[in-house]
Amino acid sequence: MSEPASISSGIAQRYATAIFEIARDSNDLASLETGVADLGTALDDSEELRDVIASPIYSREAQGKAVAALADKMGLPVVLKNTLGLMAEKRRLFVLPQLVAQLRELIAAHKGEVTAEVVSAKALTKTQETKLSKVLSAQVGKEVKLNSSVDESLIGGLVVKVGSKMIDTSVKAKLASLQNVMKEVG
Repeated sequence: MSEPASISSGIAQRYATAIFEIARDSNDLASLETGVADLGTALDDSEELRDVIASPIYSREAQGKAVAALADKMGLPVVLKNTLGLMAEKRRLFVLPQLVAQLRELIAAHKGEVTAEVVSAKALTKTQETKLSKVLSAQVGKEVKLNSSVDESLIGGLVVKVGSKMIDTSVKAKLASLQNVMKEVG
């Protein structure tokens, strides 16, 4: 891991822990979970927001006003809104994507959930997602929440990552394996 990435991760971890503990102590984890999901969606969908939090061109004041307006419009919990303001004041908004990821992990751990990253060649149906979630839950021993994405280059099959384990049943991986075997023979 590069040094700037580990510094960003450390900063995000400290803010996330503080936010999580305050929300947990005030029995406000449900609204925090909703706020984190909304904030994550806003980060994914808005290039302008990503630009505001990452660009050194914007002053602390401009960043603070932007995140305060966003927090008000989205109805984010007070603890999250106040932390975003503090992060803007300290020029720490660049770690916002890592903060969202850390908060998601803390909330999931508190609820006894595990997140599985699932990549498929085409979008999974609700029935397929439910079946996969049940199978993974039985294997892991915890409730599994799926984070699905589509990669058409897989041709078929799935790539599933749960924690440090990865299962790759994609046609693309099987073809690559076959290609390696063919190289060894020739």
